Amino acid sequence: MKKNYFVLALLCVSLCAFSQAKKPTIMVVPSDAWCIKNGYVQTFDNQGKTITLPDYKAALQNNTDLLLAISKINEMMTERGFPLKNLESALKTLENQAAEDAMLTSKEGSEVAESPIDKLKKTAKADIWMQLTWSVNQVGPKRSLTFNLQGLDAYTDKQIAGASGTSAPTFSAELPVLLEEAVVAYLDNFNAQLQAHFDDMFANGREITVRIKTWNSMEDGLETDFDGQELSEIIEAWMADNTVQGRFSTTDATENMMYFEQVRIPLFNDKNRAVDARGWVRGLQKHLRDVYQLESKLMMQGLGQAQLVIGEK
Repeated sequence: MKKNYFVLALLCVSLCAFSQAKKPTIMVVPSDAWCIKNGYVQTFDNQGKTITLPDYKAALQNNTDLLLAISKINEMMTERGFPLKNLESALKTLENQAAEDAMLTSKEGSEVAESPIDKLKKTAKADIWMQLTWSVNQVGPKRSLTFNLQGLDAYTDKQIAGASGTSAPTFSAELPVLLEEAVVAYLDNFNAQLQAHFDDMFANGREITVRIKTWNSMEDGLETDFDGQELSEIIEAWMADNTVQGRFSTTDATENMMYFEQVRIPLFNDKNRAVDARGWVRGLQKHLRDVYQLESKLMMQGLGQAQLVIGEK
């Protein structure tokens, strides 16, 4: 009898731990292909090069089918216990920040170089972007829906989950019904892929890339000597001490530049606050300033790409 009580107690503890497991935060967005096909695009000037990006605001304001589709996916994901960020709310928050960002300049008068999509990712702070594409097929009076779901890591843009399929032909004309019939058979496996990726991040860290450069005012660059140790060695030692399980790859290194890929940083700090690439690399910036009196300038390129230029601000 006592043994049965013990087994029951262990089962209860296991269920409680599972229910409290951290879930990835997700935001559903229309895919680039869907936006381009339907004419919802905007152009962005990136240092003289024109880049075409999806215009989510125009799509939400002018396409009620998109609102219905996102609402249905949100509903289905919520039923399965996955927290969701709302695209429309994130865009409104971004607009409120636009005036402040427009006034932000560096000491030399340079503006912040950041694409609209990068700004949205930073504002939404979702772990995973869930890109949705769909098309409605008409054969006589019957309709079916073909869909494609892509789960993208917001920091690396790597696809970490996917699902696609077509619903059975039906006389129903309502998009949410067609979408649910098409997606429901695939969604649990899709969510399992999302959770597996997040579990890997929780155990092994979030992946980012870091680029180190020096201003030309540093004559010896990364070969500058500090008590018998070159600056490049100091940086690699800091990376080894502060990455999760010391996991990172030095992809390239010269006297003036170092490039690190597959840099694994913790998801949360000791105060259980989310850690992002900017905050983590700021630790290196502070270390170089406090210990070696080296000033540096920290710049971001998207959520998962940080660049530190050493020598001055």
